[in-house]
Amino acid sequence: MSVDVEATAVAINGAVKIVRDGAVGWVVLTRPGQINAINDDIRQGVPAALALLEGDCAVRAIAIRGEGERGFCAGADIKEKRGVETSLDVRKRIELSSWIDYLDRVSKPVVVAIHGYCMGGGLEFALAADIRVAAPDAILALPETGLGLIPGGGGTQRLSRVVSPGHAMDMLLTGDRLDAAKALSIGLVSRVSLSSDSLLDEVSALAHKIAAKPPMASAFVKRAARASLEMELGAGLSLERDLFSLLATTKDAKEAALAFGERRQPVFTGE
Repeated sequence: MSVDVEATAVAINGAVKIVRDGAVGWVVLTRPGQINAINDDIRQGVPAALALLEGDCAVRAIAIRGEGERGFCAGADIKEKRGVETSLDVRKRIELSSWIDYLDRVSKPVVVAIHGYCMGGGLEFALAADIRVAAPDAILALPETGLGLIPGGGGTQRLSRVVSPGHAMDMLLTGDRLDAAKALSIGLVSRVSLSSDSLLDEVSALAHKIAAKPPMASAFVKRAARASLEMELGAGLSLERDLFSLLATTKDAKEAALAFGERRQPVFTGE
């Protein structure tokens, strides 16, 4: 994993940092000794990092990764100490810390690089991204029912929006671990890197490819595609036409047509 953009790193807290690499902003989980297990620093730091990158006009795509060789994110940190809680206490706590949901507010394309363990809340985090790319060594699972629980970070809702309902139910009920090849075959990830070492380079190239496109078009196509999961067809088609009409008059759309005619690379400004 050789993407070298550490010179532009800014720590959000002890568990999350952001790294700006041109038009791509990285959100990095920095608890490698715990396989980036989710603690309150991650719950607070990830939304803060996403907000900074969402508000940065120079950033046109966001990528997410975890530090360390063992994995992207092993799920919740079971070593976190909490007092005796009632069901109502737990409900209030998870409602207040629904940090993964912040990804639903991000208009910019989000790509996640998955290596090693991606379990429980780690997989729920990845499910909220737009594109998932796995290394060949990736291991993905939602094992919560084996612990007497269910996924509480959106896993029961987002999984069947990514893979078929049958595959989702299989994963949720069995808690079985999937390797990268199986995850690719059911659509849980859309790409598998050539090697574990090349994962970050390949994700970086993908994010930069997306970032090179007109940012308003990327935001609008993401909005329309995500809305299709919630809307009936007629409403979705109406939204698509509205967004298409708005884009058709932008400077970037005119620049794309002009550059094509002049056989040159377009220069997009986001206008």
